[in-house]
Amino acid sequence: MMPLTMVNTGEPSVIRKVGGKEETKKFLENLGFVTGGVVTVITEMNGNMIVNVKDSRVAIGKDMANKIMVG
Repeated sequence: MMPLTMVNTGEPSVIRKVGGKEETKKFLENLGFVTGGVVTVITEMNGNMIVNVKDSRVAIGKDMANKIMVG
C-alpha cells in the first residue's frame, strides 16, 4: 500500500483505504474516493493532482492525496 502521491501518471490504482479525520474521509468519499474504487492520476503539478475517479476529473491537493492509500 502507498499514498496516491506515489502513483505514476496514467496508471489505474485501486483505493485500499481513505485516512484522515472523519470530515476529511466524508469529503473524499463524496468526491468518489471509496475503498475498492479505481483512481487514475491524470496530471501532477507542484504536488497538486488531477485524478480520474468514478468517470469524473477531480483536483486534489497533496495533503489530501497523501490520505488516499492505493495498492
